Amino acid sequence: MQVRPMTDLLRTCQQKDVAKGRRLEAAPQDLSAERRRERKAPGASPTGPKHEVSNIGAFTFHSSPERRHVRECSPEQTQSQDPNQDYDHESLTSPLLNGQHRSTNSTSQVAIVGVNLCPIESLDYEIAENDFFKQDWRTRGKIQIFQYIFMKWLLCFLIGGIVSLVGFCNNLAVENMAGVKFVITSNMMLAGRYETAFLVFSLSNLGLTLFAAIITTFIAPAAAGSGIPEVKAYLNGVDAPGIISLRTCIVKIIGSISAVSSSLLVGKAGPMVHTGSCIASLLGQGGSRRYGLTWKWLRFFKNDRDRRDLVTCGSAAGIAAAFRAPVGGVLFALEEMASCVTGYWWTSGLLWRAFFTTAVVAVILRALIDVCLSGKCGLFGKGGLIMFDVYSANISYHIADVPPVLLLGVVGGILGSLYNFLLDKVLRVYAIINEKSNTYKIFIACAISIFTSCLLFGLPWLASCQPCPFDTAEACPTIGRSGNYKKFQCPPGHYNDLASLIFNTNDDAIRNLFSRNTDSDGSFVPVIVTGASYGRFVGMLLGSHSNLNHGFYAVLGAASFLADAFNGNIYDLIMKAKGFPYLKAHAEPYMRQLTVADVVSGPLQLCHGIEKVGNVVHILKTTNHHGFPVIDEPPHSESPVLYGLILRAHLITLLKKRSFLRTPVRIGVEAFMHFSADEFAKKGLGKVDRIGDINLTHEEMEMFLDLHPFTNASPYTVVETMSLAKASTLFLEMGLRHLLVIPKTSNGTPVVGILTRHDFMAEHVLGGSSSSSHFLH
Repeated sequence: MQVRPMTDLLRTCQQKDVAKGRRLEAAPQDLSAERRRERKAPGASPTGPKHEVSNIGAFTFHSSPERRHVRECSPEQTQSQDPNQDYDHESLTSPLLNGQHRSTNSTSQVAIVGVNLCPIESLDYEIAENDFFKQDWRTRGKIQIFQYIFMKWLLCFLIGGIVSLVGFCNNLAVENMAGVKFVITSNMMLAGRYETAFLVFSLSNLGLTLFAAIITTFIAPAAAGSGIPEVKAYLNGVDAPGIISLRTCIVKIIGSISAVSSSLLVGKAGPMVHTGSCIASLLGQGGSRRYGLTWKWLRFFKNDRDRRDLVTCGSAAGIAAAFRAPVGGVLFALEEMASCVTGYWWTSGLLWRAFFTTAVVAVILRALIDVCLSGKCGLFGKGGLIMFDVYSANISYHIADVPPVLLLGVVGGILGSLYNFLLDKVLRVYAIINEKSNTYKIFIACAISIFTSCLLFGLPWLASCQPCPFDTAEACPTIGRSGNYKKFQCPPGHYNDLASLIFNTNDDAIRNLFSRNTDSDGSFVPVIVTGASYGRFVGMLLGSHSNLNHGFYAVLGAASFLADAFNGNIYDLIMKAKGFPYLKAHAEPYMRQLTVADVVSGPLQLCHGIEKVGNVVHILKTTNHHGFPVIDEPPHSESPVLYGLILRAHLITLLKKRSFLRTPVRIGVEAFMHFSADEFAKKGLGKVDRIGDINLTHEEMEMFLDLHPFTNASPYTVVETMSLAKASTLFLEMGLRHLLVIPKTSNGTPVVGILTRHDFMAEHVLGGSSSSSHFLH
């Protein structure tokens, strides 16, 4: 039977996907020498190593025993990489220049986090059900259980309260900073000082942009961008350095205020989602260890599982604060942030807590808006946070109005798909920019600011002047204060409708598009305003032929641009461009033709149930893996058996405690007397425990550790003949970090290998990945 190379497998899979209307993007096809050796040609000597053959359609795939070689946790069998190397989040703040990659663990995957290229890890959403965990839960009384439930709701209340205050201050700062800039510019134009007005307008925008770029580049690079792709990847199980840290949160708030005020075509929704997620994570983990801000009474939430729920509520609160839409915030979290694993962990309890969080946001914002309506929030504070309040709209329609609305939706969906398609092409240059220095990144931001200022100031000169409406309560044209009717270069009694969109805050611009009594024909804010302008333009074309007002068509146009079903949404495209290993809810078609044995690779690090301290220290220093299978062998068992999986963090905790044994015996319940549950809880952001910080004597290195009480004795396992598609679904829905592969038949090896997130990525499955990269931290 002839062996087909992996490149042919990729080509065949692509042809099948095209026939089904889905084109699979080709992964790099440079296969390493080791992976090529694993696909040996048939006809080898019968006495040679046995190769397992998997049928894939009309061709075969050979799995060599080299891919499943098992290496035990011993110094003699472990290759040394870097005796002092250990993963540290805070050491990854400098960007990589011109492809000169920082020395990182070769088994990790990298992605663009903010503006930097960093190795990323996976989160532990699985509960480690070891003996110690079970004993801790058995000892919890009704008071502790009530405290746990009460703290969940209290944290949701605090998240809603803090996010609403941050959103209000964010909006208030943007409204006043941008409003003052527009008023000064308009007054200078009224005086005929057009050159001076342009300089004030462009230099103020440049200053705000430069400030936002500097603090983001040098203080918190993870705060760059909208933040929604990073948060969405986090909820999918990707742990990127610094995306929800305190420093990122502060820079995100300040930077987003400056960027939105600088007339750049950006919005506040994405930064508010990121900010809400950061606030939720910081509250749930009890603060930051780096700055000494921790609270021990939040020990119940020091795990990725509870933090994920809190981050989900925080992202919903961010949308609710940005648009004062509590239901919209919950739906956004359900559709975008948790769409891939909704069936498993989006429970009714989480749904109620998310609604409660957004309700708190809505109530507090309503109270703060009432304060602003009394004139206590500055000259421009009255209009904030009521972006989508359409007080009057004619919703009665005739059958003749249906065809234009249907056509509006179809064309809008096509234009929205075209927008995403073009954005995907533009994002391909992101990697090129990422390789440049910090100075280059700041220069790009400043160049975009100057170009945007020239367009915003110059385009209104191309628009015609419109007569002021007679039925408006607002002065027209606006002179010397904020307002929606900008005179610009028009004669008395007229206003420039395009300037009314540009020389206004973003909220006022969208209100102008959605309102009934103003006329507009421009679009200069992101996708919502683009769609709203398109819809309003259609409404203006229909004119008296339709009973629906122009504002209603603007709403429909915005919805048609956002409701795109032909290709991936913007956040998915950005995650793909940044390289996040995002697992989709549905497995790729080629995965159904592969088994887990085809992708699992070795060597595999193993530890014994009772292990020598020196062996544990050596493997922790020479590898950066975060999960190790634990096996029992004679005399502790009749035959080699898989006992479970132990995490790297738990091994470091055992070494720090120094509760060693002089003889290789099991200690049983005695372990509960020397450890507490807090010691095994996941540490907060900031400081991390490193194996290099633990100094043991020679005598201690010769002692033993009983790993049984701290090993997850019930890890998720799959048989090696399971399809990769089925394993991918299990991995995603259970929120796993490690998935053990066991042999189909007992052949002396209790475990074949470990599947991690990286093993389900196309670039690893279809080629171009090192065979030793089956561990993702």
